[in-house]
Amino acid sequence: MTRVAIIAAFPNELKPFVRGWPQSSRNNVHFWAQRDSEEEWIAACAGAGQQAATRAFAALEEGGPIDLVFSVGWAGALAPELAPGTAHNVAGVIDVRTGERFRCDAGAGPLWLATSPRVADAAEKQRLAAAYGASLVDMEAAAIARLAQMRGIPFYCVKGISDGYTDKLPDFNCFIAANGQFKLARFILFVLPRPWHWLALARMGENSRMAAQAIKKSLLEILDGDNVQEGQD
Repeated sequence: MTRVAIIAAFPNELKPFVRGWPQSSRNNVHFWAQRDSEEEWIAACAGAGQQAATRAFAALEEGGPIDLVFSVGWAGALAPELAPGTAHNVAGVIDVRTGERFRCDAGAGPLWLATSPRVADAAEKQRLAAAYGASLVDMEAAAIARLAQMRGIPFYCVKGISDGYTDKLPDFNCFIAANGQFKLARFILFVLPRPWHWLALARMGENSRMAAQAIKKSLLEILDGDNVQEGQD
């Protein structure tokens, strides 16, 4: 049986794709699984950052060897032409900490993704675009790409744009715990007395919802969605 792993940071990134799948959680890792007679699709998320992505990968491997892996989820645009709410099957991933480059096995087009240790603000997006020639930025994909390379298994990366190139948003880095979990209650308390953030956050929320739907569509196209139980939107 072929085991296809799909790893994201947060449940809402996976929600449209895994709707209706059996779900469980263990040690701050959320799991979903679906199978037929020939294939098993397993999904997991453990939080933001490469360490969290590594934990999710290891947790999925506990159930048996992985035959191919997808890194999916939200990303920031590093190019003005990339519209929020869209999804992209990227050509490769760059780890900005080490300079390593990992080419995807089924990357479409010229777009590369930079994996950063921090959520990139507008100024950092400009720097990353200039320094690495990347078009998107996330915090997890390089870890998954590295693990796939070490195991000799195919690696794919599909990212949805949650925030545009020039969007001005609060500094989310203050609200990401060491284990990659987002401190939602603390963030809400921060935002409530700062109404100048509300419109941008509402726009980001809608863009993120559309991006998750676009990620689902891209995944189904890659996986030949006729064989995947989608559930209801």
